[in-house]
Amino acid sequence: MEGLKEKMENLKVWAKRPRTKKRMYAALVVLVACWVAFRFAVVGAQNRLVVYNPARAALTDGTVVEVMTVSRHQGVLREPITIRNNRAYISGARVALIRPGQKIGDGVVVSVADGINLDTGMHAVRTRGVADGLQYAEFRADGYFVPVYAVKNGVVFVAQDNVAVARPVSVARTDADTAYITSGLADGDMVILSQIADGDKIQIKK
Repeated sequence: MEGLKEKMENLKVWAKRPRTKKRMYAALVVLVACWVAFRFAVVGAQNRLVVYNPARAALTDGTVVEVMTVSRHQGVLREPITIRNNRAYISGARVALIRPGQKIGDGVVVSVADGINLDTGMHAVRTRGVADGLQYAEFRADGYFVPVYAVKNGVVFVAQDNVAVARPVSVARTDADTAYITSGLADGDMVILSQIADGDKIQIKK
């Protein structure tokens, strides 16, 4: 115990020496300087850390979009119609979509009444060789065919020099999935299928 007290007294005397105090202050200064340098290094590394931000990437690099390259070709639109005993009834809004001679199932449309059936208020359609149930009347034409969701208010967006450009088009008719376009597009146009706005910078999805 006495030995420990003696060591403690000697330590106090050593700590009070001017040279010891200078060394302790110098060590403390070095320690603080090292801590400050470490903190600056950490902050700098965090500032250099690249965190992906979709909004920022869209502004700088452009929005990633999916496109389809179009060309004029023969396509098919399919209009649903329910047949029973080679007859069907359709509303006035659909009369222009069904025409005699159209292929329907394994048969063909024979006639479409101009006037309405007084009992149903619908237009009668006669077919030949068509099985009962839900069938599809086919409409074939030459033109440009794009997904119906790519057309908004008579406009499609095409990719030009990494920019989305609104292009007015003439849509002759549609079915549930496809729009038939008769003008406004040309062979090789890249129609944008993703949500986009006119003038937006884009990247084409690989």
